Amino acid sequence: MLEIQKEELGGMEVVSTKSSTRLKQLIHRKDKVLVVLHPPSAAHARVMEEAGCEAGFVGTGGVVGAYTGMDDVGQASMMECIQIAGWIAESVKFPIILDGDTGHGGIMAVRRLIRECIRHGIAGIRIDDQPIEGKRKTQSDGVEVVSIDQAVARYRAAVDMKNELDPDFIIQAQCYARDAANSDLEDCIKRLQAYEQEAGVDWVQIESPHSKEEIAQARAAVKGPLSFMKGKLKQFLTLEEHLELGCNIAWFPGFTHHVTWAALYDFMLDFNERGMTAWDEFQASRKDKPYPIPKVGPEGEGQAKQMELEQKYFSAEMLRKYRA
Repeated sequence: MLEIQKEELGGMEVVSTKSSTRLKQLIHRKDKVLVVLHPPSAAHARVMEEAGCEAGFVGTGGVVGAYTGMDDVGQASMMECIQIAGWIAESVKFPIILDGDTGHGGIMAVRRLIRECIRHGIAGIRIDDQPIEGKRKTQSDGVEVVSIDQAVARYRAAVDMKNELDPDFIIQAQCYARDAANSDLEDCIKRLQAYEQEAGVDWVQIESPHSKEEIAQARAAVKGPLSFMKGKLKQFLTLEEHLELGCNIAWFPGFTHHVTWAALYDFMLDFNERGMTAWDEFQASRKDKPYPIPKVGPEGEGQAKQMELEQKYFSAEMLRKYRA
């Protein structure tokens, strides 16, 4: 995102020229919770932007998997993930965070991962502390974590690379230690502190808290931005509960998928049963409640730009098609 944005954040006007700078401002905002959601595609992202979305997370399973059909078990390559996230980042003004899995390799692969993200206009990245050989999606059986020293080295490589190219680029460390087969809560808290203090990441996240008390324990151990996934909590916490716990970031990426899956499934069943009547009734039901159509606008590389450039480049004879 290259254009300048101005907005009130916590009573103070913020001027941001980069998506990474914008994300950095948002994760440090104290008076309002930043809700992070999945943009299932670039088109969905444009609809979400119209509705006020502030930040998006391109998950390896939820978003990349929706394009590729691959499960979140370490199959998608670095550049496949970056390509998809880059398309989405280019389509909207709100910042995009990429799921970096385990870094796609050793410290040199991590450096390339950060470099490519910055080149593609991505604002931040989440990197896990699982081993690359046995990477699993969240809440899976058999999850393990690498040694704390190896994890810190992975995060330090990411932090150093971003500091060389864009100090505002956000590095988030995702800690799987709470339920890992080779770890526990005590180690999880220790790791969160190490990732923040020794590795210097911008933001830490717990993958599987069991209670609000565990979140409070993590919050007491970490100075900077902290977020948590639902994990073993009985239900997602409200935004008010997030603020009460001192967490100003809510991690709700999968909500958008469930809403779109359910809406599409319901329509398909109705259409298969009633044909065009289902479509006509859908249109009628939205008559007084319009929704945005996520087309490329005049400011983008779309049809309006194509026509403008044809007027510039084409001969009078070639432009006869517009007079027909």
